[in-house]
Amino acid sequence: MKKALMYGGGNIGRGFIGQVLCESGYEVSFVDVNKELVSTLNKEGQYPVRILKGEGFEEVIVNHVSAIDGTDIEAVSDAISGSDLCATAVGVNVLKFIAKPFKEGIVKRFTIGNKKPLDIIICENLIGADEYLKGLIKDLMTEEEKKYLENVGFVEASIGRMVPVQTDEMKDGNPLRVCVESYNRLPVDKAAFKGEIPAIENLVPYTPFSYYIERKLFVHNMGHAACAYLGKYCGKEFIYEAINIPEVELIVIRAMTESINAMSKKYSVDTDPLFRHVENLIYRFSNKQLGDTASRVGGDIKRKLSPNDRLVGAYNLCKEMGTDNTYIALAIAASLLFEREGEEKLKPEYILTEISKIEKDSEDYKKIMNIYDCFKEGKSLNQILKEVKEQQNKIMIV
Repeated sequence: MKKALMYGGGNIGRGFIGQVLCESGYEVSFVDVNKELVSTLNKEGQYPVRILKGEGFEEVIVNHVSAIDGTDIEAVSDAISGSDLCATAVGVNVLKFIAKPFKEGIVKRFTIGNKKPLDIIICENLIGADEYLKGLIKDLMTEEEKKYLENVGFVEASIGRMVPVQTDEMKDGNPLRVCVESYNRLPVDKAAFKGEIPAIENLVPYTPFSYYIERKLFVHNMGHAACAYLGKYCGKEFIYEAINIPEVELIVIRAMTESINAMSKKYSVDTDPLFRHVENLIYRFSNKQLGDTASRVGGDIKRKLSPNDRLVGAYNLCKEMGTDNTYIALAIAASLLFEREGEEKLKPEYILTEISKIEKDSEDYKKIMNIYDCFKEGKSLNQILKEVKEQQNKIMIV
């Protein structure tokens, strides 16, 4: 049986990548620093994934799994050295901590162990995650060791499956159970593989892969975040509640349409598949069983309103392509009121200028702040939509 090392045994690691690898004939070793999780996985050798559909669910058992303590660098590097495939789903901020085990494992592989090329599927929400992880590993290597990276593929992936925070109710008596939505396609960077492209269930190799990265970030993630901020403004706790408000749904669809138009122009692709993707996303956002909250989806403002991330990145893409970005601006304006417990409350001016890097005397700043003023005054979404439409009409006349 082929061996895969899955760095990260959390929601995406177990709830998506581990499942598809198992179903594709791999024996999966999870690496995690959660000692209880590691112990339980090794004891059980399997775990359940509950796929939520409508009012019911389907449960599958992921077999042939084990786990390694992430603090045991020797054991982790040995496993990397002997694996047929590796993957990561640890979160962007954790990548720097896994660089050393990867460096050690790669060196072992090409000096005393397996000489076959090694591909690492990187499942992180970061544009350029491939070069980032490669750079972290390379910085730890000697000049002689760096040559081994020629046989290592750093393969970006676009993770579309939504996996919410797992509640005790979702775990349903089993701490290893993960509840997920049914979406299970895994787009990856076709050009990045060094070895043969593995035969993995629902793998979608594609080039140029920046298209899929931007589709995920500037359509899916952007629409999801817009739904969270608008829902929070309307006093809704859950994403499914927010998307069921007609005005929220309208704004989210129009914002995602703006991203679609920009992407179609940039990549010379037909908009029809992208519009079908939006329709599918709206349906998926309404999945009540996921129980995803506006607070979770909208949190981490410093990352999610940075210049290249979901909202401002989508806004900038439209600007670059010369397409309209008014409804993305509306979503950004709504985000400026967002508060999440435990996070620092930042002034709108600071967010736009220091985090989003939008110049204070620019038209973009004025555009967003004008809409923000409407939110600050407590106007209804219907009123805000009317004012935004009037402003659009004035611009068109000019």
